[in-house]
Formats: sequence, C-alpha cells, structure tokens
Amino acid sequence: MLPTLYIIRHGQTAWNAEERLQGQADTDINAVGQVQADRNGIRLADLLDHNADGFDFVASPLRRTRETMERVRAGLGLPREAYRTDPRLMELNFGDWQGFTYAELEAENPGCTAARSNDKWGFVPPGDNAESYEKLAKRIKPWLGEVKGPTVCVTHGGVIRSLLYLLGHASSDEAATLTIPQDRILRFESGSADWL
Repeated sequence: MLPTLYIIRHGQTAWNAEERLQGQADTDINAVGQVQADRNGIRLADLLDHNADGFDFVASPLRRTRETMERVRAGLGLPREAYRTDPRLMELNFGDWQGFTYAELEAENPGCTAARSNDKWGFVPPGDNAESYEKLAKRIKPWLGEVKGPTVCVTHGGVIRSLLYLLGHASSDEAATLTIPQDRILRFESGSADWL
C-alpha cells in the first residue's frame, strides 16, 4: 500500500491569474501564491503535529514549485532548501500553446481548442515535446512506484490530476477536468484521498 502522501500544488502565479497555459514555463509565484504557500506550510505543520521526522520532501524543479516547497518547509520550522527535486514531477508540456490563453489561441486560429475540449485526457497540443494527460500519467507513474515512505510533494495541477487517476480516485475524463486548488493540501492515506 502507498505510504502517506501529502501533495501540494504550487501557489498562484501571474499566469494562473491570467488563465495562461503555463506548462513547463518557469514562472514565479505571486503575492497571493506566497500567502497560499505560507498557509499550507502552517496547515501541514498542524497536520503533522509539528513533526516531519521520516518524511521525504520532493518538488518539481520549476521555480514556482521550489518557492512553494521552501515556504512550506519554513512553516514546518525546517531548513528551506533541504529537499530534492524530480523532473518527472514537472507540469504537462503544452508545446506551442504554452504562454497563451484559450481566448488568444482561438483568436489566432478559431476552433483550434475544440479537439482538446472533446478529449482533454488524450489530446496532445501542437509542438515538440507536447503532452496529453495520458502521457503525463505515464511519466509520473514510475515516480509514484518509487515512493517508499511518507512523503510531502509540491507539484502542479496536471500532475495532481494524473495522481488522482493513477490511484483510482477519478476516471480519466473526471481527472482531466478537476479543479485543483492552490490553497489546500491533498492527502493520500490508507486508500483514501482527502482535501485538507
């Protein structure tokens, strides 16, 4: 059985606020995101009764996830930089669509986003290295198989959607359309998935 796993989405970025497809662009969290990360650190400290002994801490290597992790660790009273990163935890690659809003894409090429709306799980945007959620789930599945002890992970909305699918808490269609909050913590424990 999977050990206890706390998953935190990075705090809000300016691109999140603008509803831009961020993908693997290396953006920073904004002031709202900093507050979200700080609060999640305090919440996690309470959940762990201020004792993170034995926990592995891992984050996507992108700046927004690293800053969030460092703020979470500060809330736990731990050294900010004492965690590892894993590139398999990076967000879905949106290829040529990265950095654009859906409105901008549609204005440039009307109807271009319809295929993604019809099959959000399986659709691959145009461009080199672009991914679908299906491809993303295959990328993170080996990481999930390597989780051997209690873990705190800071990652991205797409990765969290894929984890919910891989662990049987959502179908592919459900997972692809879930709203993933930035101000809460998802705990996988004893076969359950709970937002805290």
